[in-house]
Amino acid sequence: MTSYTKSPLEHGYANQFLQIEVGSGSIRINPLDPATRDFFIGGRGLGLYLLYRSLTPQTSAFDPENPLILSPGPLGGIPHFPGTSKCMAISLSPLTRIPGVSNFGGHFGAYLKYAGFDALEIIGKAENPLMIVIDGFKNQITLEPAPDVDQVFDLEKTIVDQFMNRGYGKKDIVFLTTGIGAARTTYGCINSHYYDPAKAVNGTRGIFRTKQAGRTGLGTVMRDKNVRAVVVLADYPKGENPYGAQDWERVKKAGHKLHQVVKEVDPQSLQMYRKGSAGLISFMNQEAFQSLPVKNYQLGSDPRAGQICGSAYAERLFVHQGMDGCFPGCNLRCTKGGPVTLTSGGHRERVWVDGPEYETAAAFGSNLSIWNPEFIMEANWHCDNYGIDTITVAVIMAFLMESFQRGYLTKEDTGGFELNWDDEKTALDFIHQVARGETELAATAGRGMQEVVNWVAEKYTRRTGRPASLEELEQFAMQAKGLPFSLYRTHRSLSMQGSYAAASDIGAHHAAAWLIKVDLLGAFPTLADKARALITYPRVRLGNDNLGLCKLPWVDVFNPESKERKNTDIYINPASQEIYAELYNGMLGTELTWEQIFEQTDRDINLQRVMNMLVFEKATGDYDWLPDRAIGPTDDELYLAEKDFHDQEVARLLGKPVADVAALDVSEKREILMRRRKEELRKLIDTYYQERGWTGKGIPTPETLKRIGLWDFLKEETREKIGAVAGG
Repeated sequence: MTSYTKSPLEHGYANQFLQIEVGSGSIRINPLDPATRDFFIGGRGLGLYLLYRSLTPQTSAFDPENPLILSPGPLGGIPHFPGTSKCMAISLSPLTRIPGVSNFGGHFGAYLKYAGFDALEIIGKAENPLMIVIDGFKNQITLEPAPDVDQVFDLEKTIVDQFMNRGYGKKDIVFLTTGIGAARTTYGCINSHYYDPAKAVNGTRGIFRTKQAGRTGLGTVMRDKNVRAVVVLADYPKGENPYGAQDWERVKKAGHKLHQVVKEVDPQSLQMYRKGSAGLISFMNQEAFQSLPVKNYQLGSDPRAGQICGSAYAERLFVHQGMDGCFPGCNLRCTKGGPVTLTSGGHRERVWVDGPEYETAAAFGSNLSIWNPEFIMEANWHCDNYGIDTITVAVIMAFLMESFQRGYLTKEDTGGFELNWDDEKTALDFIHQVARGETELAATAGRGMQEVVNWVAEKYTRRTGRPASLEELEQFAMQAKGLPFSLYRTHRSLSMQGSYAAASDIGAHHAAAWLIKVDLLGAFPTLADKARALITYPRVRLGNDNLGLCKLPWVDVFNPESKERKNTDIYINPASQEIYAELYNGMLGTELTWEQIFEQTDRDINLQRVMNMLVFEKATGDYDWLPDRAIGPTDDELYLAEKDFHDQEVARLLGKPVADVAALDVSEKREILMRRRKEELRKLIDTYYQERGWTGKGIPTPETLKRIGLWDFLKEETREKIGAVAGG
């Protein structure tokens, strides 16, 4: 046990971070250097810097030296403003080999700060299963034997009972867990548990709910360190200015103003308070957009999508009593969930399911061509219970289904197991097999998309005697930098293609630049507009990750006052950005515009690119690309599925009448279309590099790094590497 002291929060900071070496049991409380704090802000930025400081170019995700960092931000944990309890998980990713970053909601980030720490850094590997306990009531840190439980929701009950028996109330207890699936895959997720007194299941009122740090396999890192749970015991700060704001009245006024915007706008627009993010399915499924992935992103809409859209959940599956915010004070109330009866696995009971979010609903729904919302909720629950990322396992599953569809795989290759579209039972069986590593196919799928591609090619060659083209398989293996795609079909959004390929340095995820919706609405008409958006939107989105804020009250609730702004991008919702600037300035005692606040994000964006370069070296830019399926139709049949749209685009590209194009050979038209789309994407990426001040290979130059102040925080060996690679 280690005792510590904590000071009142100052400008939202605890001004210290906790480092635990779980192998030796060493516990260190370190002051947070003001220069580092003020430069990297917090959350993602601070976490990336702590990660960078701990690594060498030779460090791998499974080395004891690779830290798992949990980091909220200075604006997190303030219930007077909507959406203020995001926390970041950061580590080298076992799935991609480069820094992995994942944000998650719930109370953990806030409670960690209330307990006295701006970040927790976990290094080493414990010999036996371990539970870290940070007691903010007693100001004590202990490392305890963890309950020997491999499934998350059984572990949840054990932890809650244990701490209630010690005299803590349920609202005092927040914790992180992962499960057996994280030990069997490279894409384990971390579950963030918190108490909701309003919800009920099986006659019991008051349940623990979960949010996930799902992407990049950080649950696998946690499990590899033999850390089964991280528990924080804390309570909200008290007093007239409990979070140490420079101007507390200014902060409260900003919170009230955004509360009003959410209250007035959301019920008239997306209705997140009833549908959650699953309401996005209807938008993406529109005939004009074709952006809902169907059958491994082959198609972009389906008439059955209404069966799994937000309304389907809101009307008969989601439970609406209570606030449904993942932290007090958030009136967006988008954390939806409800009960479902399990049909597979060791549990055959009625359980509470948190979700599905849009990503999970599309991943297990349209992308597998399964149109049953109860199935989606059950798949969601099992993944959370095993501790695996819903997006990754579902997108790998879709690739395997298409491999069966196209004859690259048969039951002969898999010992009789076959994955087909619209097969709920087999899909659930596969989740269980992957989580336990039960078969050769499941164990391979647990290692990630590229391993699966190689395995399918090997099986095809062994069965047929003919070489399988990796190039053909990789056309529909939906990943970038090793990370399977989040659930947007990008054929009609060049901006989103650029986001997945280049602006998202963790791989194909939408956290950095979710541009598809506003791009489909016409926000970025020119290539230059799209390239600028790849700069400005990640500044805001990842800047929120640094501050400890949820993006949804900004991005999904359009402030009507933004329409009145002149000479600006109204789609970035500038009127609400000004409210966020009031919160920031009121807390930190600055007087910055929202543009100036979020320009600071360039520091950690460049740091992450530098860290990618340390892994990829001169090939860094080569990884800024997408599989063909993300760009356009990969065969003639898929061209014909959207023939009228494709013919019109080819006609525009060739400057010919549509009637003349319609008479051309389908293969010829498709080749023209794909070649020109690839050229457009290449131009966009090159323009993005120029806007960033990077080389043509996507490497930040020394001049750029010096201009933004990052150079001074880099190790000498990193500076030498940048000079060699950027100049090569």
